[in-house]
Amino acid sequence: MTEKGSPKKRQQALLALKLTEKCRTVNVEQSHKETPDDVIVRVAKDWRCPVATNDKELRKRLRIKSVPVIYLRQKSHLEVEGDIP
Repeated sequence: MTEKGSPKKRQQALLALKLTEKCRTVNVEQSHKETPDDVIVRVAKDWRCPVATNDKELRKRLRIKSVPVIYLRQKSHLEVEGDIP
């Protein structure tokens, strides 16, 4: 994507790649009764960290637990719900 497409799309792809370089992968335990969303909610609450998602149901569950949520709005703006520590 960084070599093909419009200049705007290439710039967006490069920015996304730079952002991923600042991220890290962590391994967490998931019980056989937990769904992936259950794990996300549990870990975000325990670690007191925001979650980026556009999944409506997950956003609702996170709001109930007072976990800040970052989501894409109108295909071009990031919105933050809640206070990020």
